[in-house]
Amino acid sequence: MSNECSVTGNHEDHVYDEFLDRINTRFKALSVGPLFTTNAEGLFDAYLQSFYGENRQYHNCHACRHFIERFGGLVVISDDGRTIPAVWRCEDAPEAYLNAIGTMESIVSKAKITGVFLTSERVLGQPITGVWKHFYAVPSNRHKALTKTASQAMAEKLEDYKNVTRALSEFTLPTINQALRLLKSDALYRSEKVIGPAQWLKDLHEARDNAEKRLRSNIVWRAVALAPSGFCHPRASMVGTLLDDIASGVDFDAVSRRFADKMHPLQYQRPQAAPSAGNIANAEKIIAQLGASGSLERRFARIEEVDALWKPKELKEPEQSGGVFGHLKAKGATAISEMNVPARNITWVKFASLIMPEAQKIEIHIPSKGDFIALVSAENMEAPPILQWDREDRRNPVSWYRYNGGSSASQWGLIPWEWRKVIAACLYPGAWFGLECNHGNEAMFVIDGAVDEDNKSLGLFPEILKSEFHGIRATVEAFSKSKKLSGKEQASACGLCAVGSKVRVDGFEYKIDRWD
Repeated sequence: MSNECSVTGNHEDHVYDEFLDRINTRFKALSVGPLFTTNAEGLFDAYLQSFYGENRQYHNCHACRHFIERFGGLVVISDDGRTIPAVWRCEDAPEAYLNAIGTMESIVSKAKITGVFLTSERVLGQPITGVWKHFYAVPSNRHKALTKTASQAMAEKLEDYKNVTRALSEFTLPTINQALRLLKSDALYRSEKVIGPAQWLKDLHEARDNAEKRLRSNIVWRAVALAPSGFCHPRASMVGTLLDDIASGVDFDAVSRRFADKMHPLQYQRPQAAPSAGNIANAEKIIAQLGASGSLERRFARIEEVDALWKPKELKEPEQSGGVFGHLKAKGATAISEMNVPARNITWVKFASLIMPEAQKIEIHIPSKGDFIALVSAENMEAPPILQWDREDRRNPVSWYRYNGGSSASQWGLIPWEWRKVIAACLYPGAWFGLECNHGNEAMFVIDGAVDEDNKSLGLFPEILKSEFHGIRATVEAFSKSKKLSGKEQASACGLCAVGSKVRVDGFEYKIDRWD
């Protein structure tokens, strides 16, 4: 590992090879989660000082110095806020390196977190130069966002940490608890959009308060690194607006009115003016970087693309005996006429768990005006994901749209007050495949033959897109409004919001009046 020339180097040093393997095995496992930088200093000097005589010069290596100084101070943070060195561990070290590794492990363990570590590099360090092998590590996760570099993303995380720390100091836990009580009671309009960030802030507040004082900043760093998109800006979000109102003693009527105004579907995260020339130019650049031009084309979804909780069961005709008496009905086989039972109220959760699993068929009562919904999917299935819940390793390009204030049954090709066949029941796409969705608890019934006859948009709304599109949302929405969905002839995944619907199952009527 020395800078001195050698004809043999350390390629035959199997003890060192095994040491490097142990470092990488541990690092790969730890780097599945977030890594953090620290203010650990003097690591390479401490490393060298642990060797004596010729051994010190043998280990005085430029490549190893580079690795130790850049990556040797990386740590992970445990659930309770303690830092764990990501590279150095005494149990990994052979005897010759035990003192050096133990010294560096001790320095890093005591160091202070300075940021979230992100890298787009496949390998950290330089594993081989000529006849020498050196310290290196292969991260399990790499920064892959095309719109910002790893350094830019790290700088954003630092700002996120500052924003969250400021919010934790300004908003007390009782204030956050009061906000959550209002949000979860459904007393505020479209509160489901805000419950997730508010709950996250409460959980973080409690975790930080319960941690040892010296570890509290680590708790915040870990939460920031793992936070869903948009959660780290409490002061600038609807959560901050609500908390400010509660903290300042505003009465409920005023809180509710202000919250409803800002959460209106045509206001919340929606651009209120046409995109500027600069925004359009920036949008062209970002879309090109993401290779996502084909991702913006959308079409009506089809029933086979729905992750259904329920579909009608196929009824089998009873087999007829071929004998002389096969046409006769056995005792007790006479059909019983259905009993008229008044519709009863039921929650979606109870209906989905108790009634739906045994249902052979479900029919839905069509209102003259209701919360009708269309499921929408990608026209180009090979194009990159653009939705928050669509991932390369688990594709789900389906989204949805509805009309503010509802829409008429005739717009969806349905006749008011008739009973219509349900061909599927499902959650909204953001919650498919077991994913947690920040768009609230919602479900729908897919109705046979329903399709929006008056579609005027692609349904690309800012609140459902990945964070890379946040800065160009005005241009994306303008593009969405300038186009119509394709595939109307094949559309078979439109329907009605489950909550508020009246359905009929095996002769019994149910009014689904709330979620749970």
